[in-house]
This record gives sequence, structure tokens and C-alpha cells, in this order.
Amino acid sequence: MAQNPISGVTGIIGSGLLAQDQRMSLIASNMANADSIATPGSQPFRAIEPVFAALPLPDVEDSDIEDSGAEDAADPEDMGDPPDMGDPPGAASVDVIATMQSNAPARLVYDPSSPAANQAGYVSESNVSEVQQMVDMIDASQDYEAQVAVLDEHERTDSMITQSFIA
Repeated sequence: MAQNPISGVTGIIGSGLLAQDQRMSLIASNMANADSIATPGSQPFRAIEPVFAALPLPDVEDSDIEDSGAEDAADPEDMGDPPDMGDPPGAASVDVIATMQSNAPARLVYDPSSPAANQAGYVSESNVSEVQQMVDMIDASQDYEAQVAVLDEHERTDSMITQSFIA
């Protein structure tokens, strides 16, 4: 049986909120390790990036959408209650399916007096770009805010629909 489209909205938004929360956690970890250095012969910290994927909503089948009876409601007088259309075709949730290390090269800083310097006097530092992490943090924060706004609007609309049946 297909999900009610109204309840499907909260599932989609919830998955987006969780994905952005995971993204923010990775950004915090990257920022905490941005100034880390590596001793000679070891690898410095590499920025960790999320891999997002759109996943089909559970319990949605194309046959549920096709067999919903929408095509039988041609006469406006005979329409009755709208059929349960399920989630729209292509509706999906989002998930962080993996994390991967950034392939950006480590930063090399010339500091021959550092005990972590190699034979040429360079210290390997993290490849975390603090500027890029801040941009990603702002983006994740705005995505989160937008999803909360959609959820608030959904709840307001749902409440208005419920009140219209009571009145």
C-alpha cells in the first residue's frame, strides 16, 4: 500500500534534516583537525566529505500509483474523496551513503625548525580548507533552515485542512 502523500513529506524532510546533520558533524570534525600536522613518514589528516544519494521512498510501488483510481474520476459530481495517489513518481529521500577522504593534496609549509619537518624542511599539514569548510557549513545550515521552513508550512497546511473538516 502506498504512503499517504502528506506523511511522505515528513519522511522526505526528515531524511534531509538527518543528512544535513551528518554533513555538519563532518564539517566540525574537519575544522577541528584543520591545523593538524603529520610527522615525517606519516599522512596528515585529510578532509572527510559526505556522499549523498537519493533513495526511493519505502512502500511505494508504481502499481499503487497507477491503480489509484484517478482515471475513473472523470465526472466532477461523482468524484467523492480524492484517491490516495501515494507519493509522486520519483519521490525520494536523501541519505549519506558513505564518507570519503578528500583527494586534495596536503599542504606543505616550509618550517625547518619544526620537529615534524621532513629532510627538506617542509611540514605536511592537513588538506582541510577552512574557507571551503565555512562555505559548506553555511550551505548546510541554509539547507537545514529551508527544510524546517517546508516542514512548518506542511504542518500549517495540514492543520488548516483538518480545521476545514471540523468547521
